[in-house]
Amino acid sequence: MTPHARNRRLVLQGTAAAASAAALGLPRLAFGQEKSIKLGFVSPLTGPYALFGETDQYMVGKARALLASGITTGGKTYPVEILVRDSQSNPNKAAELAGNLILKDKVQLMLPSCTSETINPVADQCELNGVPCLSTVQPWQSYFFSRGGKPDKPFEWTYHFFWGLEDIIAGFVGMWGSVATNKKIGFLFERSTDGEAWASKEFGFPPAVTKAGYTFVTPPFFQPLTADFSPQIAEFKKAGVDIIAGITLPQDLKTFMAQCRQQGFKPKIVTVGKALLFPSAVEAMGDLGEGMSSEVWWTPTFPFKSSLTGETSAKIAADYEAASKKQWTQPLGYSHALWEVAIDVLKRSGKPHDPKAVRDAIRATDLTTVVGPVNWKRGPVANVGKTPVLGGQWVKGQKFKYELAIVDNSTAKIVPAAAKLKPL
Repeated sequence: MTPHARNRRLVLQGTAAAASAAALGLPRLAFGQEKSIKLGFVSPLTGPYALFGETDQYMVGKARALLASGITTGGKTYPVEILVRDSQSNPNKAAELAGNLILKDKVQLMLPSCTSETINPVADQCELNGVPCLSTVQPWQSYFFSRGGKPDKPFEWTYHFFWGLEDIIAGFVGMWGSVATNKKIGFLFERSTDGEAWASKEFGFPPAVTKAGYTFVTPPFFQPLTADFSPQIAEFKKAGVDIIAGITLPQDLKTFMAQCRQQGFKPKIVTVGKALLFPSAVEAMGDLGEGMSSEVWWTPTFPFKSSLTGETSAKIAADYEAASKKQWTQPLGYSHALWEVAIDVLKRSGKPHDPKAVRDAIRATDLTTVVGPVNWKRGPVANVGKTPVLGGQWVKGQKFKYELAIVDNSTAKIVPAAAKLKPL
């Protein structure tokens, strides 16, 4: 099946959601002469971070179906245009696309999704030009502090919801505590906005793991898509670390693990963010992938329902799998939630072409989405913290080549497998 045919099929799969339009305040009425609402959607659909944007096209199809009859706000019904742009996983490209969407297409609301390489440059353009912006799928610290945000001087136009590094640290430490180790960590950080945030001496991993009783070594950061991890491996072997932790691309982790094997280095635990979120990435690692662990921030077992359709997380995941013929991935829940918040904001704005009205509607958001409650009562970043960020270890399963064994970070118990994390 060609990419065009597959995308068309995914969009058609979403049309069934249009049946819910009347119940969502999206009536089937003629639009008359009302000017359309333009939404700019920027996502890494290609490039190194494309796995993060993999579910976005599917959700755009569902959103277009739900918005086929427009949005009613302030007593008027407006047609909606969704302008999708591919950042190509490149910050410079993302900034360029955002500038064009703002200055040429005159969008009313920007929706960048997935990773700091796309979200931060788009949000910066929106803040500069006074355009409301909603985003998700990036720890809030690397969104807020990396863009120069200050608690006493928050952003005015750009708003973000996701969990924070404090949540993922709790998940990692919870897993590690279930295995007997020497409590020595080797940090593997890529040279990126996320890598710098994770390594922060103020709010990142180093101070938190020290407080938890661990010691660590941090070799120089590596450039993404590097070919040689010998310097890092040599330092880890010299320090005798039992645990490898950090944030990398899937390709880099595969290269690192292959070279660890070649150089006779075998840590007990490898817990890495970003690289291990996706089944296809783990499968591509072959037997290197089994037993490695990562954060888990959305699954089909989440207890919340969609504010748009009333669907459960399980139903959303099952529908995606049926349409795409792929396993659900964690960004799916947040991609769905982004559209929940965006549509809710526009319905409450009253004047969707007035940037201040849309911004004020964002600030007033108090919505329970499929990933949990979202509101900005405390400022321009919202930590969706009603459910904990869990940990998961990749193990060979029956339904898929790999399945996650979920670890509750508050009890360090794996559900439903053994009582502790299995060492590599």
